[in-house]
Amino acid sequence: MLARTLACTICATVALVACDDGIGPPRVAPPTPPAGGNDPDFAITGVDGWHLIGNALTPGQDSLTLAVAGPGDTAAIDVWIDDGAGQRLTAGGDGQFDGTVAIGDLGPGEHQLLFAADGATTAFARATFFRTHPMYFVVSTDWDFAEPGQAALDAHDRLRAAHPDIRFTQFVGPYTYTDPAVTATRQREITTWLTSRRDQHDDEIALHIHPWCHFVATAGIPCITDQSTVYQTDTSGYTIKVSAYGQAGMEALLDAADRIFVEHGLGKPVTFRAGGWTASVETLKALAAKGYVADTSALNWARMEEWNRPPTELYNWNMATWSTINDTSQPYHPNVDDKQSPAAPHVPILEVPDNAIMVDYVTTQEMIGIFAANWPGPALTEPRVYMMGFHPSVNFTNDEYNRVHGILEHADLYRASAHAGPVVYAVLRDLPTVWPPVP
Repeated sequence: MLARTLACTICATVALVACDDGIGPPRVAPPTPPAGGNDPDFAITGVDGWHLIGNALTPGQDSLTLAVAGPGDTAAIDVWIDDGAGQRLTAGGDGQFDGTVAIGDLGPGEHQLLFAADGATTAFARATFFRTHPMYFVVSTDWDFAEPGQAALDAHDRLRAAHPDIRFTQFVGPYTYTDPAVTATRQREITTWLTSRRDQHDDEIALHIHPWCHFVATAGIPCITDQSTVYQTDTSGYTIKVSAYGQAGMEALLDAADRIFVEHGLGKPVTFRAGGWTASVETLKALAAKGYVADTSALNWARMEEWNRPPTELYNWNMATWSTINDTSQPYHPNVDDKQSPAAPHVPILEVPDNAIMVDYVTTQEMIGIFAANWPGPALTEPRVYMMGFHPSVNFTNDEYNRVHGILEHADLYRASAHAGPVVYAVLRDLPTVWPPVP
Protein backbone atom coordinates (compact mmCIF):
# COMPACT_ATOMS: atom_id res chain seq x y z
CA MET A 1 0.00 0.00 0.00
CA LEU A 2 2.93 2.37 0.75
CA ALA A 3 4.44 1.63 -2.69
CA ARG A 4 1.15 2.52 -4.40
CA THR A 5 0.90 5.79 -2.45
CA LEU A 6 4.45 6.79 -3.42
CA ALA A 7 3.79 5.93 -7.05
CA CYS A 8 0.71 8.16 -7.13
CA THR A 9 2.64 10.99 -5.48
CA ILE A 10 5.33 10.79 -8.17
CA CYS A 11 2.67 10.54 -10.86
CA ALA A 12 0.94 13.66 -9.62
CA THR A 13 4.14 15.72 -10.14
CA VAL A 14 4.07 15.03 -13.88
CA ALA A 15 1.25 17.17 -15.24
CA LEU A 16 0.66 15.27 -18.48
CA VAL A 17 0.80 11.71 -17.07
CA ALA A 18 -2.39 10.06 -15.71
CA CYS A 19 -2.04 7.97 -12.54
CA ASP A 20 -3.60 4.49 -12.53
CA ASP A 21 -3.54 2.97 -9.05
CA GLY A 22 -4.08 -0.49 -10.56
CA ILE A 23 -7.18 -1.41 -8.50
CA GLY A 24 -9.72 -1.50 -11.31
CA PRO A 25 -13.49 -2.13 -10.85
CA PRO A 26 -14.87 -4.65 -8.33
CA ARG A 27 -14.29 -8.22 -9.43
CA VAL A 28 -17.17 -10.55 -10.12
CA ALA A 29 -15.64 -13.51 -8.31
CA PRO A 30 -15.54 -13.27 -4.51
CA PRO A 31 -12.16 -13.19 -2.78
CA THR A 32 -10.83 -15.99 -0.66
CA PRO A 33 -12.16 -15.78 2.92
CA PRO A 34 -9.62 -14.69 5.53
CA ALA A 35 -7.56 -17.63 6.70
CA GLY A 36 -7.69 -16.59 10.35
CA GLY A 37 -9.87 -14.03 12.05
CA ASN A 38 -10.96 -10.73 10.58
CA ASP A 39 -8.31 -8.02 10.24
CA PRO A 40 -8.60 -5.84 13.37
CA ASP A 41 -7.49 -2.77 11.36
CA PHE A 42 -10.98 -2.66 9.81
CA ALA A 43 -14.21 -2.00 11.75
CA ILE A 44 -17.50 -3.00 10.08
CA THR A 45 -20.99 -1.94 11.14
CA GLY A 46 -24.42 -2.45 9.63
CA VAL A 47 -24.41 -6.19 8.98
CA ASP A 48 -26.75 -6.95 11.91
CA GLY A 49 -27.90 -10.49 12.54
CA TRP A 50 -31.42 -11.04 11.22
CA HIS A 51 -33.43 -9.51 8.39
CA LEU A 52 -37.06 -10.23 7.61
CA ILE A 53 -38.41 -11.48 4.34
CA GLY A 54 -41.45 -9.29 3.82
CA ASN A 55 -45.03 -10.11 2.92
CA ALA A 56 -48.32 -8.28 2.42
CA LEU A 57 -48.46 -7.41 6.14
CA THR A 58 -44.85 -6.88 7.15
CA PRO A 59 -42.29 -4.94 5.11
CA GLY A 60 -39.10 -6.78 4.37
CA GLN A 61 -35.76 -5.70 5.78
CA ASP A 62 -34.29 -5.73 2.30
CA SER A 63 -30.99 -3.88 2.52
CA LEU A 64 -27.82 -3.56 4.55
CA THR A 65 -26.46 -0.11 5.29
CA LEU A 66 -22.76 -0.81 5.68
CA ALA A 67 -19.97 1.32 7.08
CA VAL A 68 -16.30 0.36 7.16
CA ALA A 69 -13.51 2.22 8.90
CA GLY A 70 -10.02 1.18 7.83
CA PRO A 71 -6.48 2.53 7.60
CA GLY A 72 -6.31 6.07 6.25
CA ASP A 73 -4.46 5.09 3.07
CA THR A 74 -7.14 2.58 1.96
CA ALA A 75 -8.31 3.52 -1.52
CA ALA A 76 -11.25 1.17 -2.13
CA ILE A 77 -13.38 -1.43 -0.34
CA ASP A 78 -15.51 -3.98 -2.15
CA VAL A 79 -18.12 -6.32 -0.71
CA TRP A 80 -19.54 -9.62 -1.99
CA ILE A 81 -22.74 -11.35 -0.82
CA ASP A 82 -22.64 -15.12 -1.21
CA ASP A 83 -21.57 -15.81 -4.81
CA GLY A 84 -22.74 -12.45 -6.14
CA ALA A 85 -20.58 -9.92 -7.92
CA GLY A 86 -18.52 -7.44 -5.98
CA GLN A 87 -19.97 -4.04 -5.07
CA ARG A 88 -17.83 -1.02 -4.25
CA LEU A 89 -18.55 1.09 -1.19
CA THR A 90 -18.37 4.87 -1.39
CA ALA A 91 -15.19 6.42 -0.09
CA GLY A 92 -15.66 9.16 2.46
CA GLY A 93 -12.01 9.96 3.06
CA ASP A 94 -9.56 9.04 5.77
CA GLY A 95 -10.33 5.32 5.56
CA GLN A 96 -14.12 5.70 5.83
CA PHE A 97 -16.42 3.83 3.42
CA ASP A 98 -20.16 3.27 3.32
CA GLY A 99 -22.90 2.00 1.09
CA THR A 100 -26.28 0.29 0.92
CA VAL A 101 -26.48 -3.16 -0.59
CA ALA A 102 -29.73 -4.90 -1.56
CA ILE A 103 -30.60 -8.25 0.00
CA GLY A 104 -34.29 -8.45 -0.94
CA ASP A 105 -33.74 -11.25 -3.44
CA LEU A 106 -32.05 -13.51 -0.90
CA GLY A 107 -33.99 -16.46 0.43
CA PRO A 108 -34.26 -17.72 4.02
CA GLY A 109 -31.10 -18.95 5.67
CA GLU A 110 -27.55 -17.84 6.44
CA HIS A 111 -25.72 -15.54 4.02
CA GLN A 112 -22.06 -14.55 3.82
CA LEU A 113 -20.40 -11.19 3.26
CA LEU A 114 -16.76 -10.88 2.22
CA PHE A 115 -14.86 -7.58 2.33
CA ALA A 116 -11.65 -6.85 0.44
CA ALA A 117 -9.54 -3.70 0.19
CA ASP A 118 -7.77 -2.24 -2.82
CA GLY A 119 -8.46 -5.17 -5.17
CA ALA A 120 -7.01 -7.83 -2.89
CA THR A 121 -7.89 -11.41 -3.72
CA THR A 122 -8.10 -12.38 -0.06
CA ALA A 123 -10.81 -10.81 2.10
CA PHE A 124 -9.86 -8.88 5.20
CA ALA A 125 -13.18 -9.79 6.86
CA ARG A 126 -16.05 -12.22 6.69
CA ALA A 127 -19.49 -11.59 8.22
CA THR A 128 -22.78 -13.49 8.21
CA PHE A 129 -26.44 -12.63 8.57
CA PHE A 130 -29.78 -14.45 8.29
CA ARG A 131 -32.87 -13.90 6.20
CA THR A 132 -36.08 -15.25 7.73
CA HIS A 133 -39.82 -15.10 7.41
CA PRO A 134 -41.62 -13.62 10.44
CA MET A 135 -42.94 -15.47 13.45
CA TYR A 136 -46.03 -13.52 14.47
CA PHE A 137 -46.36 -13.44 18.24
CA VAL A 138 -49.97 -12.80 19.31
CA VAL A 139 -50.68 -11.85 22.93
CA SER A 140 -54.38 -12.43 23.55
CA THR A 141 -56.71 -12.01 26.49
CA ASP A 142 -60.01 -13.80 27.17
CA TRP A 143 -62.52 -11.68 29.08
CA ASP A 144 -64.53 -14.47 30.67
CA PHE A 145 -66.22 -12.23 33.19
CA ALA A 146 -68.12 -8.95 33.12
CA GLU A 147 -65.59 -7.34 35.48
CA PRO A 148 -61.99 -7.91 34.36
CA GLY A 149 -60.59 -6.46 37.60
CA GLN A 150 -58.57 -3.27 37.74
CA ALA A 151 -55.45 -5.08 38.91
CA ALA A 152 -55.53 -7.22 35.77
CA LEU A 153 -55.99 -4.14 33.60
CA ASP A 154 -53.07 -2.44 35.34
CA ALA A 155 -50.99 -5.55 34.67
CA HIS A 156 -51.38 -4.89 30.93
CA ASP A 157 -49.72 -1.53 31.35
CA ARG A 158 -46.90 -3.01 33.42
CA LEU A 159 -46.32 -5.59 30.69
CA ARG A 160 -46.30 -2.94 27.99
CA ALA A 161 -43.81 -0.83 29.92
CA ALA A 162 -41.50 -3.85 30.18
CA HIS A 163 -42.09 -5.00 26.59
CA PRO A 164 -42.81 -1.93 24.45
CA ASP A 165 -43.24 -3.81 21.14
CA ILE A 166 -46.22 -5.87 22.29
CA ARG A 167 -49.77 -5.39 21.08
CA PHE A 168 -52.76 -7.02 22.71
CA THR A 169 -55.68 -8.75 21.04
CA GLN A 170 -58.37 -8.17 23.66
CA PHE A 171 -61.12 -10.77 23.35
CA VAL A 172 -63.71 -8.73 25.19
CA GLY A 173 -66.97 -10.14 26.50
CA PRO A 174 -70.13 -8.15 25.66
CA TYR A 175 -71.52 -9.18 29.05
CA THR A 176 -69.56 -6.33 30.67
CA TYR A 177 -72.44 -4.21 29.34
CA THR A 178 -75.31 -6.57 30.23
CA ASP A 179 -74.39 -7.69 33.75
CA PRO A 180 -76.47 -5.68 36.24
CA ALA A 181 -73.63 -5.97 38.77
CA VAL A 182 -71.42 -3.70 36.63
CA THR A 183 -72.41 -0.08 37.13
CA ALA A 184 -72.70 2.40 34.28
CA THR A 185 -69.73 4.28 35.72
CA ARG A 186 -67.58 1.15 35.71
CA GLN A 187 -68.70 0.33 32.17
CA ARG A 188 -67.48 3.75 31.04
CA GLU A 189 -64.16 3.26 32.83
CA ILE A 190 -63.62 -0.08 31.10
CA THR A 191 -64.63 1.40 27.74
CA THR A 192 -62.17 4.26 28.17
CA TRP A 193 -59.41 1.83 29.11
CA LEU A 194 -60.04 -0.31 26.04
CA THR A 195 -60.40 2.50 23.52
CA SER A 196 -57.37 4.40 24.78
CA ARG A 197 -55.14 1.35 24.37
CA ARG A 198 -56.63 0.72 20.95
CA ASP A 199 -56.05 4.31 19.85
CA GLN A 200 -52.63 4.80 21.43
CA HIS A 201 -51.06 1.37 20.91
CA ASP A 202 -53.08 -0.17 18.06
CA ASP A 203 -54.38 -2.99 20.24
CA GLU A 204 -57.29 -4.97 18.81
CA ILE A 205 -60.72 -5.12 20.42
CA ALA A 206 -62.01 -8.55 19.45
CA LEU A 207 -64.93 -10.66 20.68
CA HIS A 208 -65.09 -13.43 23.27
CA ILE A 209 -68.36 -15.11 24.17
CA HIS A 210 -69.28 -17.21 27.11
CA PRO A 211 -73.07 -17.33 26.73
CA TRP A 212 -74.00 -15.70 30.02
CA CYS A 213 -77.80 -15.62 30.18
CA HIS A 214 -78.01 -11.86 30.80
CA PHE A 215 -76.19 -11.36 27.50
CA VAL A 216 -78.12 -14.05 25.62
CA ALA A 217 -81.35 -12.30 26.63
CA THR A 218 -80.31 -9.21 24.66
CA ALA A 219 -80.18 -11.36 21.51
CA GLY A 220 -83.86 -12.27 21.93
CA ILE A 221 -83.26 -16.02 22.07
CA PRO A 222 -83.65 -18.55 24.91
CA CYS A 223 -80.65 -19.13 27.15
CA ILE A 224 -79.39 -22.71 26.99
CA THR A 225 -78.46 -24.16 30.38
CA ASP A 226 -78.02 -27.90 29.81
CA GLN A 227 -74.87 -28.18 27.67
CA SER A 228 -72.23 -27.20 30.19
CA THR A 229 -68.56 -28.13 29.95
CA VAL A 230 -68.41 -28.49 33.75
CA TYR A 231 -71.82 -29.08 35.33
CA GLN A 232 -75.03 -30.99 34.65
CA THR A 233 -76.76 -27.63 34.25
CA ASP A 234 -75.56 -24.05 34.51
CA THR A 235 -78.34 -21.53 34.93
CA SER A 236 -75.88 -18.63 34.54
CA GLY A 237 -74.98 -19.78 31.04
CA TYR A 238 -71.27 -19.16 31.65
CA THR A 239 -70.00 -22.70 31.08
CA ILE A 240 -72.40 -23.57 28.25
CA LYS A 241 -70.74 -24.59 24.98
CA VAL A 242 -70.94 -21.91 22.32
CA SER A 243 -71.57 -24.72 19.83
CA ALA A 244 -74.92 -25.37 21.56
CA TYR A 245 -76.38 -22.34 19.79
CA GLY A 246 -75.85 -23.67 16.26
CA GLN A 247 -75.47 -21.31 13.34
CA ALA A 248 -78.73 -19.37 13.65
CA GLY A 249 -78.40 -18.85 17.40
CA MET A 250 -74.77 -17.85 17.02
CA GLU A 251 -75.67 -15.29 14.37
CA ALA A 252 -78.17 -13.78 16.81
CA LEU A 253 -75.50 -13.61 19.52
CA LEU A 254 -73.05 -11.99 17.11
CA ASP A 255 -75.61 -9.39 16.07
CA ALA A 256 -76.22 -8.57 19.73
CA ALA A 257 -72.49 -8.36 20.49
CA ASP A 258 -71.81 -6.17 17.45
CA ARG A 259 -74.60 -3.82 18.49
CA ILE A 260 -73.28 -3.56 22.07
CA PHE A 261 -69.71 -2.94 20.92
CA VAL A 262 -70.71 -0.23 18.47
CA GLU A 263 -73.03 1.46 20.97
CA HIS A 264 -70.16 1.75 23.45
CA GLY A 265 -67.57 3.00 20.97
CA LEU A 266 -65.57 -0.22 20.72
CA GLY A 267 -66.22 -0.64 16.99
CA LYS A 268 -67.35 -3.78 15.23
CA PRO A 269 -65.18 -6.77 16.17
CA VAL A 270 -63.85 -8.90 13.31
CA THR A 271 -62.06 -11.72 15.16
CA PHE A 272 -63.31 -14.18 17.73
CA ARG A 273 -62.52 -16.87 20.28
CA ALA A 274 -65.24 -19.06 21.74
CA GLY A 275 -65.53 -19.46 25.48
CA GLY A 276 -63.96 -22.78 26.39
CA TRP A 277 -62.78 -22.95 22.75
CA THR A 278 -66.17 -24.61 22.06
CA ALA A 279 -66.68 -23.44 18.48
CA SER A 280 -68.26 -25.81 15.96
CA VAL A 281 -68.18 -25.53 12.19
CA GLU A 282 -71.64 -23.91 12.49
CA THR A 283 -70.04 -21.31 14.79
CA LEU A 284 -67.44 -20.59 12.13
CA LYS A 285 -70.10 -20.27 9.44
CA ALA A 286 -72.00 -17.79 11.60
CA LEU A 287 -68.82 -15.76 12.14
CA ALA A 288 -68.11 -15.64 8.41
CA ALA A 289 -71.71 -14.61 7.69
CA LYS A 290 -71.40 -11.70 10.11
CA GLY A 291 -68.17 -10.25 8.75
CA TYR A 292 -65.58 -11.92 10.97
CA VAL A 293 -62.25 -12.59 9.27
CA ALA A 294 -60.49 -14.85 11.77
CA ASP A 295 -61.20 -17.21 14.65
CA THR A 296 -58.81 -18.67 17.21
CA SER A 297 -60.89 -21.32 18.94
CA ALA A 298 -58.76 -24.23 17.68
CA LEU A 299 -57.15 -25.47 20.87
CA ASN A 300 -53.87 -27.19 21.69
CA TRP A 301 -55.99 -29.36 23.96
CA ALA A 302 -53.23 -31.60 25.32
CA ARG A 303 -51.79 -28.62 27.24
CA MET A 304 -55.02 -28.39 29.24
CA GLU A 305 -54.33 -31.56 31.19
CA GLU A 306 -55.43 -29.84 34.40
CA TRP A 307 -59.00 -30.46 33.22
CA ASN A 308 -58.24 -34.16 32.80
CA ARG A 309 -57.75 -34.86 36.52
CA PRO A 310 -60.42 -36.24 36.65
CA PRO A 311 -61.64 -36.01 33.04
CA THR A 312 -64.20 -33.27 32.42
CA GLU A 313 -66.48 -32.48 29.53
CA LEU A 314 -64.34 -29.40 28.78
CA TYR A 315 -61.27 -31.58 28.25
CA ASN A 316 -63.06 -34.43 26.51
CA TRP A 317 -64.95 -32.16 24.10
CA ASN A 318 -61.84 -30.24 23.08
CA MET A 319 -59.78 -33.42 22.77
CA ALA A 320 -62.41 -34.92 20.47
CA THR A 321 -63.21 -31.90 18.33
CA TRP A 322 -59.73 -30.33 18.11
CA SER A 323 -57.90 -33.66 18.03
CA THR A 324 -55.30 -32.62 15.42
CA ILE A 325 -54.32 -29.30 17.01
CA ASN A 326 -50.93 -29.29 18.76
CA ASP A 327 -47.91 -27.15 19.65
CA THR A 328 -47.01 -26.35 16.05
CA SER A 329 -50.44 -26.03 14.41
CA GLN A 330 -50.61 -23.08 12.03
CA PRO A 331 -53.32 -20.96 10.34
CA TYR A 332 -55.61 -22.62 7.84
CA HIS A 333 -58.98 -22.13 6.17
CA PRO A 334 -61.45 -24.69 7.56
CA ASN A 335 -63.54 -27.02 5.48
CA VAL A 336 -67.31 -26.39 5.39
CA ASP A 337 -68.01 -29.76 7.01
CA ASP A 338 -64.88 -30.38 9.09
CA LYS A 339 -63.49 -27.50 11.13
CA GLN A 340 -60.09 -29.19 11.44
CA SER A 341 -59.61 -29.89 7.74
CA PRO A 342 -57.94 -27.38 5.40
CA ALA A 343 -59.50 -29.06 2.35
CA ALA A 344 -61.80 -27.16 0.00
CA PRO A 345 -64.53 -26.03 0.00
CA HIS A 346 -63.75 -23.59 2.79
CA VAL A 347 -65.63 -21.52 5.31
CA PRO A 348 -64.44 -18.00 4.38
CA ILE A 349 -62.60 -17.38 7.63
CA LEU A 350 -59.04 -17.93 8.84
CA GLU A 351 -58.59 -20.36 11.73
CA VAL A 352 -55.53 -19.50 13.85
CA PRO A 353 -54.82 -22.25 16.41
CA ASP A 354 -54.30 -21.29 20.02
CA ASN A 355 -51.06 -23.28 20.03
CA ALA A 356 -49.51 -21.87 23.21
CA ILE A 357 -52.92 -21.79 24.95
CA MET A 358 -53.41 -19.67 28.12
CA VAL A 359 -51.01 -19.14 31.00
CA ASP A 360 -53.54 -20.73 33.35
CA TYR A 361 -52.43 -24.06 31.90
CA VAL A 362 -48.78 -23.67 30.89
CA THR A 363 -45.68 -22.53 32.72
CA THR A 364 -43.17 -20.11 31.24
CA GLN A 365 -40.86 -23.02 30.49
CA GLU A 366 -43.63 -24.88 28.70
CA MET A 367 -44.36 -21.80 26.60
CA ILE A 368 -40.67 -21.44 25.79
CA GLY A 369 -40.71 -25.07 24.66
CA ILE A 370 -43.66 -24.37 22.34
CA PHE A 371 -41.80 -21.29 21.07
CA ALA A 372 -38.80 -23.46 20.23
CA ALA A 373 -41.02 -26.01 18.48
CA ASN A 374 -42.39 -23.28 16.23
CA TRP A 375 -38.98 -21.74 15.60
CA PRO A 376 -36.41 -24.56 15.71
CA GLY A 377 -33.92 -22.29 13.93
CA PRO A 378 -32.06 -20.92 12.31
CA ALA A 379 -34.40 -19.30 9.74
CA LEU A 380 -38.10 -19.73 9.03
CA THR A 381 -38.89 -20.81 5.49
CA GLU A 382 -42.47 -19.51 5.77
CA PRO A 383 -44.40 -17.21 8.14
CA ARG A 384 -45.59 -18.76 11.39
CA VAL A 385 -47.79 -17.81 14.34
CA TYR A 386 -47.28 -18.21 18.07
CA MET A 387 -50.57 -17.59 19.92
CA MET A 388 -50.75 -17.29 23.72
CA GLY A 389 -52.85 -15.46 26.26
CA PHE A 390 -54.28 -14.96 29.72
CA HIS A 391 -57.58 -14.24 31.46
CA PRO A 392 -58.04 -10.75 32.94
CA SER A 393 -60.08 -11.22 36.11
CA VAL A 394 -60.23 -10.21 39.76
CA ASN A 395 -58.39 -13.49 40.41
CA PHE A 396 -55.44 -12.72 38.12
CA THR A 397 -52.40 -13.77 40.16
CA ASN A 398 -48.78 -12.68 40.41
CA ASP A 399 -47.82 -16.14 39.21
CA GLU A 400 -49.87 -15.67 36.05
CA TYR A 401 -48.33 -12.24 35.52
CA ASN A 402 -44.85 -13.69 35.91
CA ARG A 403 -45.62 -16.40 33.37
CA VAL A 404 -46.70 -13.80 30.80
CA HIS A 405 -43.71 -11.61 31.61
CA GLY A 406 -41.41 -14.63 31.34
CA ILE A 407 -42.46 -15.69 27.85
CA LEU A 408 -42.37 -12.07 26.66
CA GLU A 409 -38.83 -11.72 28.01
CA HIS A 410 -37.92 -14.75 25.94
CA ALA A 411 -39.66 -13.49 22.80
CA ASP A 412 -38.06 -10.07 23.14
CA LEU A 413 -34.64 -11.67 22.74
CA TYR A 414 -35.56 -12.47 19.14
CA ARG A 415 -37.40 -9.33 17.98
CA ALA A 416 -37.18 -8.53 14.30
CA SER A 417 -37.30 -4.84 15.16
CA ALA A 418 -33.87 -5.28 16.77
CA HIS A 419 -32.57 -7.54 13.97
CA ALA A 420 -32.37 -10.25 16.61
CA GLY A 421 -34.67 -12.88 15.10
CA PRO A 422 -38.06 -13.46 13.48
CA VAL A 423 -40.45 -12.26 16.22
CA VAL A 424 -43.04 -9.69 15.14
CA TYR A 425 -45.78 -8.76 17.61
CA ALA A 426 -49.13 -8.76 15.82
CA VAL A 427 -52.87 -8.74 16.44
CA LEU A 428 -55.21 -11.36 15.08
CA ARG A 429 -57.13 -9.12 12.66
CA ASP A 430 -53.92 -8.60 10.63
CA LEU A 431 -53.14 -12.25 9.98
CA PRO A 432 -55.59 -12.87 7.10
CA THR A 433 -53.36 -10.48 5.16
CA VAL A 434 -50.59 -13.08 5.40
CA TRP A 435 -52.89 -16.09 4.96
CA PRO A 436 -55.53 -14.87 2.48
CA PRO A 437 -58.40 -17.08 1.35
CA VAL A 438 -57.46 -19.83 -1.04
CA PRO A 439 -59.19 -19.36 -4.43
